[in-house]
Amino acid sequence: MSDLVTLLDAAHAAVSADPDNEALRLRFFERLADGEMVILLEREAVGETLEPRVFDLEDGPFVLVFDREERLAAFTGGIAPYAALPGRVIAGMLKGQGIGLGVNLGVAPSSMLLPAQAMDWLAETLEEGPEEVEAQPEEFVAPRVPEVLISALDAKLARAGGLAVAALLAGVIYRGGRRGHMLAFVDVAEGAEAALARAMGEALVFSGIEAGELDVAFLARDDAAAVAMARVGLRFDLPVPEAPVAPSAPGMDPSRPPKLR
Repeated sequence: MSDLVTLLDAAHAAVSADPDNEALRLRFFERLADGEMVILLEREAVGETLEPRVFDLEDGPFVLVFDREERLAAFTGGIAPYAALPGRVIAGMLKGQGIGLGVNLGVAPSSMLLPAQAMDWLAETLEEGPEEVEAQPEEFVAPRVPEVLISALDAKLARAGGLAVAALLAGVIYRGGRRGHMLAFVDVAEGAEAALARAMGEALVFSGIEAGELDVAFLARDDAAAVAMARVGLRFDLPVPEAPVAPSAPGMDPSRPPKLR
């Protein structure tokens, strides 16, 4: 097995130590969805069409992924065709196929088999989009949210560099008396609103907070609401990307997932 401990290894170790902890299980699946995985192919990809190698195991058919190229090479014993894809894309590919996912089999501490039902659940969870509503804020107050949500938001926002300058989290009181929390993105890049809203929805779901709700808004830095939120709320500065990086393999664009044969 590899001596390198990855983020996925750490998440898996936490679940293994406390298997009944739902929050840790959610965190593992979030790590799997957000990470780039290399999937073993039957043959080299042709365009955007991939043919994952399917292994018929005792528990059913599985495709194999690894969180490091070196781990795939250790499993195959040499050069093998593969594609690097976000875990969320792989989950979408497997949804409804009746195929499970083998993760780092035999080459890492996070070696495990995830049944087809788990992949269906993950894909469906990731597909849940935010609902658009209209409400008029009347007052912003200091946020009162669990630390686990702050950590989840911080992790998501760290991977959203270039999509906005910053994000502001504050409690909000709407006209009519409804209370909640708002996360406002400041100076958002053109066309990034849907991706940011979905990412924040995932942060809420994977934080494990039952019946949680978080309103997302998009503001300019000089908007009155942004100024008011900055006075009482938490500010997250999003990282500035060094340079745009082109997709390195088919399927890196989540809006154009590869075809599964």
